[in-house]
Amino acid sequence: MIIQPTSLAALAWAGAASGSAAESWRIGTVLSARPLGINPDGMMVLQIGAVAVETEAPTGQQLPAQFQVRVLTLGAQPQLELMLPQTAAPAAQVAMRERLPQQNGYAPLLATLDALAQRPALRQLPAYLRPALAALEHVVRTPTEITRGEGLEEAIKRSGLFLESQLAEPNLDMAGLSQEDWKGALLRLASLLDDYLPARRASSSSSETPPPLQQRGLQAQPRALLPLSLLDDDVDALLSRLHGEVHAALARVEVAQLEATTASAWMIEIPLQGEDGRDILQVQLQQNAEGGTGSSWTFGFAIDLPGLGPLQGELQLRDVRLSVRLWAERADTVHRLEQQFGPLRQALSATGLILDQLSCQQGLPQSTHQHSAILLRTMA
Repeated sequence: MIIQPTSLAALAWAGAASGSAAESWRIGTVLSARPLGINPDGMMVLQIGAVAVETEAPTGQQLPAQFQVRVLTLGAQPQLELMLPQTAAPAAQVAMRERLPQQNGYAPLLATLDALAQRPALRQLPAYLRPALAALEHVVRTPTEITRGEGLEEAIKRSGLFLESQLAEPNLDMAGLSQEDWKGALLRLASLLDDYLPARRASSSSSETPPPLQQRGLQAQPRALLPLSLLDDDVDALLSRLHGEVHAALARVEVAQLEATTASAWMIEIPLQGEDGRDILQVQLQQNAEGGTGSSWTFGFAIDLPGLGPLQGELQLRDVRLSVRLWAERADTVHRLEQQFGPLRQALSATGLILDQLSCQQGLPQSTHQHSAILLRTMA
């Protein structure tokens, strides 16, 4: 369920969301809550911590006088998970609750890898650690790879989301998989860093990237900047930072895997080697059943490129009919994309596809996912 501030609590909520109550409103935090009543608009008013919010009243269920909620996402429209201590939670929900406060985006990890790659002192690391770092860098894809159909398919397959299903395949090349799969490379490096740095630190990034949940929608994620204090030759400090970031990235992959067990779409993130840095391509892939008329596919993506700014796109394919919608935050990026529409139309026509729509709008779309108005109910 989308939680929105009441008019009386707007300033209090804005303070909590912007960081003045950051410790209370971190993703994964459990907060005490109680219902205050129904307002004239028919919305239920709740007190959550020290903040009053309004939300849709749950259908067919009466909330207890006291209960708890867990923070799933922050921002102008946060999402909270209602926790009712009635029965034992399914294992997947327990695992999700454990990983949500541990996860963070890939951008801090990729920035730390870049910084380590530029340090001559890296050659002084233990011999067993250097190949694991190289293997993680190896699975970062290039733009050339993902702009080909087979290259994008391979990048999705090796994104970490499908690692366990590949492990069940016969005649598996275990060594090759650990070097080609993002999660496999993360697991290998995490294990070695656990031995090299026994006292693991939490990810020290100053910002949290919302988890890859379907109800959250696509997110264009910018590159991360390292603190100036870490831009010297202190490799141990970078490795300590990397230690926490690797575990945060692993938790993020597992959040996406757990989400895929109950959702109808895949949320996939692919690290990319960009110009003077690394970027994250987020992909949402969904097959839509259409009764007896067959099915259609929806392919969404989001990326934040230094030269273009945040971008999102949605492609809908029904048989041979294709609709393409693009969004860009910057007006100059909209103009640059529209200049490529002619060649794109010609390329699509040559494949036999019928282009029903091709558009680009300024501003990023708001999530309209079907689960965005549901308060997730799990058992504490």
